[in-house]
Amino acid sequence: MTIRARLTFWYAGILIASLLVMGVGTYREIHEQMMRHANHSTIERALGETGEMIFQAGLPAVVLGLLGGWWLTRRSLLPVSKLTDAIKKIHEHNLREPLPRANNGDELDQLAKVFNEMLARLDDSFNRIREFTLHASHELKTPLTVLCGEIETALRDDSLSPVERGRLADRLEELRRLARIVDGLTLLARADAGQIQLQFEDVRLDEIVRDDFADLQILAEPHGIKAELGSCEAITIRGDQHRLRQLLLNLADNAVKYNHPRGGVKMSLVRNNGFAEIKIANNSDGIPADKLPRVFDRFFRGDTAHGNTIDGCGLGLSIAQWIVKAHQGTIRIESEPGKLTTVTVHLPLNGETGERA
Repeated sequence: MTIRARLTFWYAGILIASLLVMGVGTYREIHEQMMRHANHSTIERALGETGEMIFQAGLPAVVLGLLGGWWLTRRSLLPVSKLTDAIKKIHEHNLREPLPRANNGDELDQLAKVFNEMLARLDDSFNRIREFTLHASHELKTPLTVLCGEIETALRDDSLSPVERGRLADRLEELRRLARIVDGLTLLARADAGQIQLQFEDVRLDEIVRDDFADLQILAEPHGIKAELGSCEAITIRGDQHRLRQLLLNLADNAVKYNHPRGGVKMSLVRNNGFAEIKIANNSDGIPADKLPRVFDRFFRGDTAHGNTIDGCGLGLSIAQWIVKAHQGTIRIESEPGKLTTVTVHLPLNGETGERA
């Protein structure tokens, strides 16, 4: 029950009780006065008229009091509703937008002031984290590039024994993996800071899907995974070609890595109610329902069964989500444990509007 409803009921109860006490007291007082100065028939008639008057006056007073109390309660709590609606819209990208204040110095105005101060502190904390991530990843790039170069040079030495060569190759692979993590962090940190400008142009999305399918076949072949391209309609959208290729390559790579031996991956591109709909489905152990809401979190690995055997750092889906949102689209994942995991991307079509099905 809302505060408004509770206050209305309490107010109504107090009002009715007050009117009852007033009516009973008035009735008794009149009865005592008339008992001293009138005969029995006159008393009964007067008391009846008095009771009728109290009822006729009291009932409208109760109704008016209830309506007035409801209106007063609603008006008093309206700022609370507005503040609640404003707080619901808060997310990490609009922390600088202050909550509306009445500036009248009352308790709700003070509460809004405290919330705004808290939002300012949160915004400062998020900015510090973004700056640290951006600077740290930037500073790590150079030494990682140098180390990779030195090991690649060392691997060209013909005097190395097979054991030494294997050790160096393993180190190079780990350094390259670390470099990919740093690149992903740098990209996301720059995106959070608004430092990446996408180059929007008319893009043939079906051509990008077909190119990505060719890459998918190359990725799938060593694992015996069957790649299939379903419907691929000719669709043009406004987008950044490079980022859209990156999006599909990330999703295709995940579909191969998190797959059953001799499993399959199916891609498709169709129009769907004003949107271009891309689907990539693969056979996998699935993602537990309680973990699905977190699959786009950075460094989150939903597939615990393969968490230690599959190369990756948990940034691919975060990058994919950023690319989709930058194109005003949506991305979601549905998973049936032991059967199919399906990633669905919706991107708005050129000159078309509609609601996602």
